Amino acid sequence: QGVVEGYNGTIFACGQTGSGKSFTMQGVADSASQKGTIPRAFEHIFESVQCAENTKFLLRASYLEIYNEDIRDLLGADTKQKPE
Repeated sequence: QGVVEGYNGTIFACGQTGSGKSFTMQGVADSASQKGTIPRAFEHIFESVQCAENTKFLLRASYLEIYNEDIRDLLGADTKQKPE
């Protein structure tokens, strides 16, 4: 809810390989009960934006992976390219 009120929001998922971080963040697209954190958060934000009157919003999102000290932008056109 703080994001809708103008605060920056961050979700930092850290853990061992295979522990379920990606599943928790993304979930299953076709299952309402197994939606991940990202789709649920986006739903909430867009519902709140639609209900707001006389207010402008700027929404920006990034989805980064840090693995072996390399950073990848998972929303970028080329996920193999390292961000500057």
